[in-house]
Amino acid sequence: MKQVKRGTMVLGMLLAGTGNVWAAQGARHDNSGIIVWAFLGLCALIVVAQLVPALMMLFGFVKALVSKREKEVQVAESTANEG
Repeated sequence: MKQVKRGTMVLGMLLAGTGNVWAAQGARHDNSGIIVWAFLGLCALIVVAQLVPALMMLFGFVKALVSKREKEVQVAESTANEG
C-alpha cells in the first residue's frame, strides 16, 4: 500500500511540474500546423525514395568497374602464360 501511495505522489509531482511547460507562450515561433509537417515528411519520403535507386546504380557501376579490371587481369595472365 505504501508503494501505491508513493507512486501516486511521485506521479502527481511530475504532472504538477509540467503545468508551466504547457502554459509557455512563444515556444513555437513558426506556427506550423500538422499539414505543413505532413508535407515536409512527404518531401523527405520522396528524396529518400530517389536516393535508394541512385545508390544501387552507384554500387552497380563500382561492381562493373571492379569486375572489368579482374577480367583484364585474367586475360593478361592467360596471354602471358601462352607466350
